[in-house]
Amino acid sequence: MKKYLIIIFLTLFSTRVFAQSTPKYSNDFLNIGVGARAFGMANSVVASSDDVTSGYWNPSGLLSLKDNLQLSFMHSAYLAGVANYDYGAFATKLDDKRAVGVSVIRFSVDGIPNTLDLIRNGQIDYNRVTSFSASDYAFLFSYAQKTRIEGLILGGNAKIINRKAGEFTTAWGFGLDASLQYKSKGNWQFGIMARDISTTFNAWNFSFTDAEKNTFIQTQNEIPKNSLEITLPTFILGTGKLFQLNNNIGLRAESNVAINTDGQRNVLVSSKYFNLDPNLGVEANYKNAVFIRAGIGKFQRELDINNKKALTLQPNIGLGLKLGSIMLDYALTDIGDVSASLYSNLFAVRFSINKKEVPK
Repeated sequence: MKKYLIIIFLTLFSTRVFAQSTPKYSNDFLNIGVGARAFGMANSVVASSDDVTSGYWNPSGLLSLKDNLQLSFMHSAYLAGVANYDYGAFATKLDDKRAVGVSVIRFSVDGIPNTLDLIRNGQIDYNRVTSFSASDYAFLFSYAQKTRIEGLILGGNAKIINRKAGEFTTAWGFGLDASLQYKSKGNWQFGIMARDISTTFNAWNFSFTDAEKNTFIQTQNEIPKNSLEITLPTFILGTGKLFQLNNNIGLRAESNVAINTDGQRNVLVSSKYFNLDPNLGVEANYKNAVFIRAGIGKFQRELDINNKKALTLQPNIGLGLKLGSIMLDYALTDIGDVSASLYSNLFAVRFSINKKEVPK
């Protein structure tokens, strides 16, 4: 445990040097999140995640699966349907000490007009306008392993990134995540998710015809060149506790804080060296079948109508219903419209598959 924390500290210290020259929000589509349960709790699930979505939130949680196999799917639309966000995953336990999972994430904007060939020899021809899609894909291969320390589970992801915009450009990237979960007496839970612990590298390759390059030059735009994009580590720390109020009602509360290392951001605690972005979530359940959730996060300082800085936040709520082997989750984000973000409705479904016992 101490060695693991030392590694995290050294990684935080070393990435400070790269943060000065590394672009912010690299691979930012991977920070949106997955699962309507998590959204309802403002993404405060790093310590308590214990289902198939753990492959994204905290791979260590895969070892807490209560089923032989779990499948999960989610779809949401952003910007009035201009952008689509899709997620699918499965996970299974190999035995009492090991679990694996695979997650696929896709974020895309389709139907983007390509006007590079709109004007040719001074003539405008709208028939030459085509369209293309800008799509981001992530493939996460997750693993969880029980340790000799009671209650401590380690995990990690190997992830492959593919980003492309039509036939103009494509990028391939690779990175590693590391995680742990610790469950102590008294229903306390602790979690650490170290995303891009290895730093994630995206190699961009651009391909343009001579005519397209001439269009860039004539419109005084820079011709993109092949490049390497680096995503620096983010550390998410979580602490939670489950309160069993009676035989039927339980209440879970969890607080997470994300530590970014890619330079100053507009978050609650902001500096040139690191940033602290906290959130808080609660979940009440009735007989582990009906769930009510709420969360608050995305604290930012924004300019109001009087050009003065005001602290804004994003409150979320959610519902869950378990029907046998099917779990249905819903979340409404940014209720009350107290942040610059638009509210979104999210739906997710999870399937549990268990082996049938053969009567003896």
